[in-house]
Amino acid sequence: MAQIPKPTEAELEILQELWRRQEATVRQVHEALNAKRNDEVGYTTTLKLMQIMVEKGLLSRNESQRSHLYRPLIKQEDLQATMLNKLVEGLFGGSAMNLVMQALGNKKTSKAELDEIRKLLDELEQKGGAQ
Repeated sequence: MAQIPKPTEAELEILQELWRRQEATVRQVHEALNAKRNDEVGYTTTLKLMQIMVEKGLLSRNESQRSHLYRPLIKQEDLQATMLNKLVEGLFGGSAMNLVMQALGNKKTSKAELDEIRKLLDELEQKGGAQ
């Protein structure tokens, strides 16, 4: 798999909106982000960030219409996997168990979430273990 550029927090917000919509104009992304924030960001800031994201290979831009349409070039699952692997390696010494123990110990986990975790563990055991 090719190296996925690590997005900044602001770029990640834009990616999340584009993953939800699949494609959008700068105006659409800008309005959606500002609707979620307490502190509004200027339109030109959103535009500049999205232009940088095109240069970094995170987004594509369709210029065939007056309002350019932007699409994510990376899949949400691919970025999640890459960032999670870096987190596990960097903070948890490569131990998925330490990550899970920390995550489960830091917040109240619902019965439904625990049931899903048990189901996943059962599936992993049936397949002959984790990767």
